[in-house]
Amino acid sequence: MQLPEWADPEVGETALDPQGVSRRNLIRGAGLLGAGFAVSAAGATEAAAATSTTSSGGSDPELVYLVGDHHVHSRYSHDAKYDFSQLAQRGAQFGLDWMAFTEHSNFGHADKGAAAENAEVVKARAENPRMLIFQGLEWYIPAAEHGTLLVAPGPNNVSLLQQFEREYDGKLTNRSADTPENEQHAIKGLQWLAAQKRSGFVDDVLVLANHPLRLGIDAPHELRGWRDTGVCIGMEGAPGSQGDASPDWVAYRGVKNAQRGEYVNNPGTGSWAGYPADAYRTYGGFDWATATVGGLWDSMLAEGRLFSITTNSDNHRTIWDTWTDGVFPPGQNFDSLGWKPSPTNTDTPQAGSDFWPGQFSRTHVGVTKYGYLDVMAALRAGRVWVDHGQLVDGIDVRLAPAGSRQRGVTLGGRLRVRRHERLELRVKVSSATRPNFHGFLPRLAHVDVIRGTVTGAVANRDSWKAPDTRVVEQVDVQRKSGTYELTIPLGRAERSHYVRVRGSDGRRHGVGYLGRHIDPAGPIQHVPNDGDPWLYTNPIFVDVH
Repeated sequence: MQLPEWADPEVGETALDPQGVSRRNLIRGAGLLGAGFAVSAAGATEAAAATSTTSSGGSDPELVYLVGDHHVHSRYSHDAKYDFSQLAQRGAQFGLDWMAFTEHSNFGHADKGAAAENAEVVKARAENPRMLIFQGLEWYIPAAEHGTLLVAPGPNNVSLLQQFEREYDGKLTNRSADTPENEQHAIKGLQWLAAQKRSGFVDDVLVLANHPLRLGIDAPHELRGWRDTGVCIGMEGAPGSQGDASPDWVAYRGVKNAQRGEYVNNPGTGSWAGYPADAYRTYGGFDWATATVGGLWDSMLAEGRLFSITTNSDNHRTIWDTWTDGVFPPGQNFDSLGWKPSPTNTDTPQAGSDFWPGQFSRTHVGVTKYGYLDVMAALRAGRVWVDHGQLVDGIDVRLAPAGSRQRGVTLGGRLRVRRHERLELRVKVSSATRPNFHGFLPRLAHVDVIRGTVTGAVANRDSWKAPDTRVVEQVDVQRKSGTYELTIPLGRAERSHYVRVRGSDGRRHGVGYLGRHIDPAGPIQHVPNDGDPWLYTNPIFVDVH
C-alpha cells in the first residue's frame, strides 16, 4: 500500500495535476506530508482509534481529507457491467483515494460471487496500490431501502458478508414487505454486525442508508432505530445516478422527465404516509431529507446525536459509455455463475444514468493517517464533507471561542463551552483548480451557516421537523479565489446547539422548502434535466454548561 501521489513527497509536483498540487499544499503546512501521514497495518487500529475520538475541549488535530466513493457496482452485480480494473482506473483518473465495491445482494452473489469477487478486489488493490479498495455489499434492508455495508479488509470479511446476506437481506429472506416484524429483522441484522465487531471477528463494520427518500419507504422511526444500534452511522445526503439528468445526455436520448438521482417516483406500497409528494425529488441534486433546512436530517441532529451524510456515484452504467454487457455462456446466468462476463466495447453510447466514481459526487473524510481503518473511523466520527461537480478543492471548518488561539473543533466533534461565551466559525476554502467533467472551472459563490438548537430525544420518533433550525448567515465569496479563510461570528452560546455549513456556485437557488424565514436561498427542485453543484458539511455540536 502506497500513499496517494499528491501525499507522497517522492512524487514531484510536475507529475501532479493542479488539484493534486492544491491538495499537497493543504497538508504541507499541517506537517502531514509523507512519512508523517503513512500508517502500517500493525498501527492501523491505534491510528483509527485516535481518529475516531471527538473533542470535548477546544482543539482537534490537523486533518488530511481523503476523497472517496462508498457505493460502486461491478459486473458482480446483476444490473451493472464493468470490470474492477475499469472502475478503479476511472476512480484514480478523477482523484479518488478510496472506493468501495458494494454489489447487490443476490443468491448467486451470496453463494459464489462474494468469494470470487474478493480475488478481484485483491487483484485491483495490487494494480492500484495508491488507492484503498474496500469490498462491501449493498444490503436490501428488510422493510426498507438499500444500504451500504462497509467492512474492513481481513481474513473474515467475505464470510461475514455471505452470512449476513443469507440471513438478514430483505430480498433473500423474503422480508421486503413493510411490517413490524421485518423492521425488527433489520435491527437484528445491525445488532448481529455489532456483535461481530465486538468479538473481533472483523476489525470494523458500518452501514450507511442509501438513497433514503427515493421510494419514501425509509420512515423516520426506521432511520432512528438503525442509528441507535451504533452500526448505521448515517445516510447518503445525495444519491448516486446523478448523470440521469445531465442536459447533453438527456438531449441525446430525447427524455422528457429525467431527474438527478433517478428520483422520479411517487408514493407507493410501503411508502411512509407522512412524507409529502415533494420528498420524492432531489433539491440541488441532494435528497430532500438533507436539503430541507429544518427537515428530517436536522430533526435527527437536534436530538444532539451525530448522523453523517455522504454522497457517491452508485455507478452501474456510465453516461456516454460505449461498453455493453458481456454474453453469458450457453446454459449459464448470473445466479449460476455469481457474476456477469466482462463487457465488450460497441463504440456506440449505451443506456446509463451514472457518472464514474469521483467524476461528479465526492465524499471527503478527515484522517490523520492513511489506511482502511482510518477511513472507517473518520466516517464514524463524522469528519465528513461532500460536494458535487468538484466545486472546491478543499474546505476545513472549525468552531472555537471567539478570539481564542485554539485550533477549534471540527466536523463531527463537540465543543464544550460556558453559557454566554462568544463563538466563531473558521472556514478555510481552497478554490477549485481543475476544470470538472464539463470542462469548466467551478467557483464557490456563497457559504451558508446553518444552526439548530439541540432539544433532546424526540417523543415522536417519526418526527421530521426541527423548527429551531435555520440559516443564520450567508457569506458572499464570489470575488474570492485561491485559498482563503473566513471568520464568521456566531454570537453568544445560550443553549446547546449544532452548526453545519453549505455552499454552492449560486447559479440556481430559491426559497427553501420550509419557508424564507428558515432558508431564504437554498437548493430547489430542478426542472427536468438540469442541475447545479452544492457542498454540505457534517455538523459540529456545541455543549453549553
